[in-house]
Amino acid sequence: MQRKALVYLFVLVGFFSINTRAQEFGFRSSGRLILGTYTERTASVAAGDLDGDGDMDLVVANGRHWPGQNRIFFNNGRGIFTVERPLGTTRATTYATELADLDNDGDLDIAVGNDMAPNTLFFNDGKGNFTQKKGFGQDYAPTRNLSLADLDQDGDIDILITNRGQPNEICLNDGAGNFTENLEFGSKEDSTIDVEVADMDGDGDPDLILANRDAQPNYVYLNDGALGFGEKIPFGTGKDNTRSVSVADVDQDGLQDILLANIGEPNVICFGSKENPFTRTVVFDAEPTDSFSITVADFNQDGAMDVAVGNDGSANTVFLNLGKGMPWEAIPLTEEDLATYDIITADLNQDGLPDLIEANSDALNRYYLNRIEK
Repeated sequence: MQRKALVYLFVLVGFFSINTRAQEFGFRSSGRLILGTYTERTASVAAGDLDGDGDMDLVVANGRHWPGQNRIFFNNGRGIFTVERPLGTTRATTYATELADLDNDGDLDIAVGNDMAPNTLFFNDGKGNFTQKKGFGQDYAPTRNLSLADLDQDGDIDILITNRGQPNEICLNDGAGNFTENLEFGSKEDSTIDVEVADMDGDGDPDLILANRDAQPNYVYLNDGALGFGEKIPFGTGKDNTRSVSVADVDQDGLQDILLANIGEPNVICFGSKENPFTRTVVFDAEPTDSFSITVADFNQDGAMDVAVGNDGSANTVFLNLGKGMPWEAIPLTEEDLATYDIITADLNQDGLPDLIEANSDALNRYYLNRIEK
């Protein structure tokens, strides 16, 4: 009875810590808008319709360097998660999870990336029931992140793995969800922590945008159309400690820009350009916080891309784009100092607005419903 009372009190504290300005703007959370009452070492969260009922479900990846139980939360259609299932029966040191139709059967499957433990795949039966299959990539590598994309443009989804301090990997799909062919990308010496996939040079093929830690340069690796990444373009100062990147046309000039979440230094945007790509920069978050994750969406529905940043040791913040990449309005989501390893957007309550979901280590995993008037 005493333990239940403490959990209830903790949930209430979470409810009353939501920032007033965030509520005025339109983001709402409460003691009900959480993913269970767990305080695990959550590192990643992914959203998608796993059971085919038309709403967005969530997969929560737990563990980091310590084995944890990954979990699936099923949406009841109103943005409330009333059913939970464990993902698999084996606990592992999970750092990342992503969703895509990997076996081309029309439903979403789950890829799980683990730190110094085999990566795993879970295939969906179309109703949200998952069977674990053979993994992908190196069996024991310091995996930090995954990105899923059709990199060789053959109609199926491939897997990119960032391995901090070891070669990064491209795992090519044979069309049936088997990943037996592996290629390396980036340098073997890179401390790559995140990678995004986008056509950065407008030639129709997907390029790689690498975020490197440990004061290493960040690079865009340009695809030659045949999975050759010999040409690269630097972005950032060359000695950033970048934890996460996102890609969007922030200044609405038709070119892709790169948004950086940095550790111990301001967060910046590197703007695309045909002549001198990514050399023009602007600081959208001047605080030297430890930013661990970043995502973009048009939160206030004004046609401009806004930003949300997840921080370690300071408040997570939404930055509203008030022009074409300048100026910005900062809106802290809470008054708490969390360790948010991932922050993503998805429309959880089917109202057409992008909501926010936090993956918090050693704290409740909370989400925020966007109530801004369209």
